[in-house]
Amino acid sequence: MKIVICSSVSFAKEVMEIKNELEKLGHQVTPPHGFDLFAKKENYIEDRKEATKRKIEGDLIKGYFKTIQESDAILAVNKDKHGIKNYIGGNTFLEIGFAHVLDKKIFLLYPVPDMLYADEILAMAHTIINNDFSKIK
Repeated sequence: MKIVICSSVSFAKEVMEIKNELEKLGHQVTPPHGFDLFAKKENYIEDRKEATKRKIEGDLIKGYFKTIQESDAILAVNKDKHGIKNYIGGNTFLEIGFAHVLDKKIFLLYPVPDMLYADEILAMAHTIINNDFSKIK
C-alpha cells in the first residue's frame, strides 16, 4: 500500500521510525518533506516564521495534496503535544481533510484528541490503529 504520513514536525524522529516499520511490512511510505533532516536534530522545534517561509517557498501544502492524491492511504501520527493527548495540528487536520475528500483510507496512530475539531476528525477518520501497524490494510 502507498501510505503518506501526516504529522507535526515535532514528531519527525518518530515519523522516520514509523516509516521504517511500515516499509518492513511491505508498504511504500512517504513522510512529510524534510522530516529525514528534522529527525536528526535533537528536540527540534521549528520557528513559526521559518515554517511559514518553508511552506510558501516549497509550495508544500499543494505538493502534499498531490502526494496524498497519488497514495492509497494516510497515517496521521498524533502524539501528545502542547499538553494535549494525541494532538492533531492544523496541517495534519488539513491533510486528513484532503484524504477524506479524495476517498483515501485514513488511519490515526492513536485515538482522536479532545480538541475543538474532534467531531470533524471523527467524521473523517474511522480507523485507529493504536500503534499496531498490522491494522493497516
